[in-house]
Amino acid sequence: MSDFEQKKLRAEELRKELNHHIYRYYVENENDISDYEYDMLMRELDSIEKEYPELLTPDSPTHRVGGQADGLFETVVHTVKMLSLQDAFSHKEVREFDARVKDVFSSAEYVVEPKIDGLSVSLEYTNGVFTRGSTRGSGENGEDITANLRTIKTIPLRLKKDIPFIEVRGEVYMPREVFLKIVEKQELNGEKPFKNPRNAAAGSIRQKNPKITAERNLDIYVFNIQQVEGVEIKGHYESLVFLKELGFKTIPFFNKFDNIDDTLKEIERIGEIRYTLPFDIDGAVIKTDDFSMRETIGSTAKFPKWALAYKYPPEEKETKLVDIEINVGRTGVLTPTAVFEPVLVAGSTVSRATLHNEDFITEKGIRIGDTVKIRKAGDIIPEVLCVVEHCDNSTPYKMPDFCPSCNSPVHREVGEAAIRCDNPDCPAQLLRVLIHFCSRDAMDIEGLGDAVLETLLNQGLISKIADIYRIDYDKIAQLEGMGKKSADNMRNAVEKSKQNDLSKLIFAFGIRHIGQKASKLLSDHFLTLDNIISASKEEILNIEGFGEIMADSVVDFFSLEQTKQMIEELKSFGLNMESQREIKDNRFEGMTFVLTGTLSTYGRKEAQEIIESYGGKASSSVSKKTTYVLAGEAAGSKLQKATDLGITIINEEQFAEMIK
Repeated sequence: MSDFEQKKLRAEELRKELNHHIYRYYVENENDISDYEYDMLMRELDSIEKEYPELLTPDSPTHRVGGQADGLFETVVHTVKMLSLQDAFSHKEVREFDARVKDVFSSAEYVVEPKIDGLSVSLEYTNGVFTRGSTRGSGENGEDITANLRTIKTIPLRLKKDIPFIEVRGEVYMPREVFLKIVEKQELNGEKPFKNPRNAAAGSIRQKNPKITAERNLDIYVFNIQQVEGVEIKGHYESLVFLKELGFKTIPFFNKFDNIDDTLKEIERIGEIRYTLPFDIDGAVIKTDDFSMRETIGSTAKFPKWALAYKYPPEEKETKLVDIEINVGRTGVLTPTAVFEPVLVAGSTVSRATLHNEDFITEKGIRIGDTVKIRKAGDIIPEVLCVVEHCDNSTPYKMPDFCPSCNSPVHREVGEAAIRCDNPDCPAQLLRVLIHFCSRDAMDIEGLGDAVLETLLNQGLISKIADIYRIDYDKIAQLEGMGKKSADNMRNAVEKSKQNDLSKLIFAFGIRHIGQKASKLLSDHFLTLDNIISASKEEILNIEGFGEIMADSVVDFFSLEQTKQMIEELKSFGLNMESQREIKDNRFEGMTFVLTGTLSTYGRKEAQEIIESYGGKASSSVSKKTTYVLAGEAAGSKLQKATDLGITIINEEQFAEMIK
């Protein structure tokens, strides 16, 4: 096989692999490989395409700026493209960049700043008022996320000066301290934790519900003016100072240099302090300061020629794996954790890392006593990369057959990677079960947060779910930091929870595979908890949206003796066991509505409740099964899809006639 044919095959492989990772990273907010590994694959493909230009394809990842919008939000066309930056991994490449710039302008100066690892967004202001915010997306088209961006407190809704129009670019990120708290809570609840702050920020900013975004405590640094009217600015350094005067939270530090040696020293300085910063950075950015020089130097289709991103390599260390501990999560999943000899990685000493599950251990051939290579994913979460060397006489690791907390048998279901303990009274699961039961989306018992529940458990005041409704409030008042008022508030919240709709109680039980939506479907379909308990698998499968696994989970949960005993106790305390769904009549029975755009007469939730009160169903996506699309102002992609499918589209006036 000729060199050309080999390179052609390799280019096809690289394009396929890179496009997979691009979709995972930008659309699904997940990444299967490190930034460094991704950069190396991109470089290899770029090298092949430069060697053989005829192998360059229109859809090559080397000619893409970023990911594509996935249709959840309205599309925004960027008047000024949001380009990415060319990467450099050595001082030699930085000097080559300098030579190219100085070949055009010998007097060029550079501004060096940290490269925040988050989600790039555009903010637009008209007459000083924040009017629209969007994601970078493909660089040419992004997504309108204005409502979510408004929840970030560091984004000014009005500038300090009423400029006719300005568009700025910034990086939304999640501070490390916030990230660690969220991950801790996710692990406590048995949820899949975010892998790094960047993924957490991207997943949070693109939520359909802005309230969820607000709870994530995101932040932003603004670092660029995309376009501006009514003001003349000559350089990047001047623009950053001006942005600060307008009230923006600008990039935390930036310095200007007139020579490449000092520029490189600044890059190294940023690299040395990167682990002391309260946010993630994945490099340093070098930008030609003078805007007029930038115009002359120009850009390629993908990145500007007047700027460069220096990427810091990930730090990897070797250490000895001395043990594997098993932790039991809220859902009963047994999670193996590596315990290794302490080692300094990315600015801090680490000695533990999750091994995820049995398949992960088997795939990497991990054994106790091995020398392993570790690093920090996103410079924060320790992870085991591979085994460097097995120790003498080592044997493959085997997960336990019994729960390390309650000694009940454990099992692994077909098609799942997790090994699970199904004993609901397992001590290791109790705190997590209680936290979920009292959480906002479940029974919503204010005053019974994570810390309070842990205290009550440690004090022996509760030992199971039903104990929440027999709490001794006199003893609560005597606890440190509580008092009579706190005890009275807790009593009121507990009493109030007894009146919750059946759907909230079902969700509070924490049944595997049954989330909020499925809980409401069960509640609305069967109307009482007794009906659900006595329902057969076949009857549950009659609910649209329920499959075999979900139906099995419901039947299995309510067949447990521990579950039956818990429900009898809850009944004795007067908890509501019936659906509060109000059915006025069945005029919308069998109909599915999709709401899109801004409704001026009804709130989105109010309209949904009206539809359900007449026996109908509200869905979030348009399909052939959709009966009507209720369209308000600024309706977007859903309206277009409905038109394409021939779905009947109604406005608010027509909807009002239907519900008279």
